[in-house]
Amino acid sequence: MSQAIHFGTSGWRGIIADDFTFAGVRRASAAIAGHLCATKKSPVLIVGYDTRFFSEDFARASASVLRERGCRVLMCREATPTPAIAHAVIYGKLDGAVNITASHNPAAYNGLKFSGPDGGPALPEITKDIEKRAAALKDDFASPAHDEQPASFESIDPRGPYFKQLHKMIRFDVLGRSKGIFVYDALHGCGAGWLDRILKEDGVSVFPIRTDRDVLFDGSGPDPSDEKMPSLKKIVVEQHALAGLATDGDADRFGIIDRDGSFVSPNHILGLLFDYLLETRGYKLGASRSVATTQLLDAVAQLHGGQVYETPVGFKYVGPLLREGKISLGGEESAGMTIRGHLPEKDGILACLLVAEMIAARQASLSDQLHDLFRRVGREYWPMRLNLHLPPDIQARLPERLGADFGEFAGRRIARTNRIDGVKLIFENGDWLLMRASGTEPVIRIYAEASSPAESRKLAAAAQAWVNG
Repeated sequence: MSQAIHFGTSGWRGIIADDFTFAGVRRASAAIAGHLCATKKSPVLIVGYDTRFFSEDFARASASVLRERGCRVLMCREATPTPAIAHAVIYGKLDGAVNITASHNPAAYNGLKFSGPDGGPALPEITKDIEKRAAALKDDFASPAHDEQPASFESIDPRGPYFKQLHKMIRFDVLGRSKGIFVYDALHGCGAGWLDRILKEDGVSVFPIRTDRDVLFDGSGPDPSDEKMPSLKKIVVEQHALAGLATDGDADRFGIIDRDGSFVSPNHILGLLFDYLLETRGYKLGASRSVATTQLLDAVAQLHGGQVYETPVGFKYVGPLLREGKISLGGEESAGMTIRGHLPEKDGILACLLVAEMIAARQASLSDQLHDLFRRVGREYWPMRLNLHLPPDIQARLPERLGADFGEFAGRRIARTNRIDGVKLIFENGDWLLMRASGTEPVIRIYAEASSPAESRKLAAAAQAWVNG
């Protein structure tokens, strides 16, 4: 029996050779071709891939099936960032893209993202149709030996148009006045040769690290999180750098290190950038954030007279708000961000460039900028997240427990409950707590935000005890 293919918050992912197989990639690709060819003759798709183990081979298998099933395929010449692929779809007015990547997941994983003609992640109604079509197919495709070689496909190099787009979004004249160096950590992902290259081409001093391909990602995975970047922190301090900039495996997420070597939460970066964009771009628009993302964005919106739109977790919900002209920034706490006039897809390269521009413009550390922002909005916001790997019995009964009514939690009265995605408990003083199942990994995530790190930790610990109880 064929294994089920399920598209979570950001594509279909699984452990290589266990959940994520060549047979599955072929079946998913055939289902995508069926979905597209049902409404258009000879749809045109980009097929891209990241630097993971077997990614180019999985891409070749996908491209072979797509072409066999009636699609015209444009194959990326090299490992290519997700945002560059998204821009190529829009720039070329194509019908979508298949991208072989597991983003920031550990090295054992790979995955498949499908994007529509707007360059953004496919919406749930589309991925459900693809899942249904894949379930009806058998794993009776040709062996890998029959896959077409890359040279047999039309090729595409999205770099030039994507860099041109970044020059529209970033004030490189301001960035060029930065008095110091930036360190860039590619985490062995496909941002290497992209973020560092555009900085160098525009005369910005950059010190790149981990730009070579390593399918084991130093044994830690290409996740630009606090605990995964000790080398970046060390080099930032040693180089007396203005900041450390990092992107994940497919360069759609960002990680930022301040000049003192401390990690800056993606939530805080989103708040700072939203405030900076409103000050410098003349935007009169609000922002969107997922239910799991800091309400610092709400405070910044209120400061500037804007509005915040709350969405479920998943960047696919940002695209419609961008197209409708409602937001100047769309962000998620998991280090995903885009801005007005750019892509309906996460762009870690753009985020890092904006941070660098903001530092150059304000001539202040990120810590100093954050505390100034807290002063201006009149409150501090300290979010945190826990990932819980639960025993099967606890995980099985958790949905029923989360469905219960909550009048109070950990001795605190609840002002309102939000069930957009998981269960979010908002307390009377504005602190909040969210419990939800991950859409990309077999874990339960706990999010908490309070006016001090200690209070956030206390809320998260109470939630962990409740989940395990």
